[in-house]
Amino acid sequence: MKFRRKKSEGSEVEPQGELPDASTAEEQADSPAQPGDSLRSEGPWDVTEVELPEEDPTRVDLGSLVVPKHEGLELQLQVDQQSQQVVAVVLADQEGAVELRAFAAPRNGDIWDDVRQQIAAEVSRRGGTANEADGPWGRELRVVLKVTSPEGQTGTQPSRVFGIPGPRWMLRATFFGRPALEPSETGTVERALRDVVVRRGSQPFAPGEALPLTVPSELLQE
Repeated sequence: MKFRRKKSEGSEVEPQGELPDASTAEEQADSPAQPGDSLRSEGPWDVTEVELPEEDPTRVDLGSLVVPKHEGLELQLQVDQQSQQVVAVVLADQEGAVELRAFAAPRNGDIWDDVRQQIAAEVSRRGGTANEADGPWGRELRVVLKVTSPEGQTGTQPSRVFGIPGPRWMLRATFFGRPALEPSETGTVERALRDVVVRRGSQPFAPGEALPLTVPSELLQE
């Protein structure tokens, strides 16, 4: 598995506007079954649903996200150029990629409906299209954006965006390349997403706030 640190190119569509009030300290207790649990029967997982050894050569621990090491899979980190903070994780192979961003969510609610509308509005503002459809994790957005290559050539970039709900978190997963056009349950990228683990932690976060990502020292050395 290769590791590459790359700067965010600003191509991602970010949700805009305010989301509900911050979670309270009382919400730190174990929560009952969530509406999205059945959608995640084959992953991705909450940290309470799996056993994570302290030393696990099959995974990379990035704090709020623990991602798998699969043969042929490359790990990339998107870094905000101003803050120099890691804002997203990308798992890619030669055919496509999935971008991962984890956000806090309320204990008994799902922020994906609001976020989905915000993303669709931003896509429309940028001259693209965003259509809703049913997917393996509930409602998804099928997005097509106009893009310009470094050589000045114009084209379109299709993607599929999911808001996967978990216990007080939402994992936003965006497929690019072949997984966006011809999804396959046996694809390297699709299987990798199923093996992702989300660690929300006990800190209070406002619903919609990004969960922090950290880079292990051994990866920084690489």
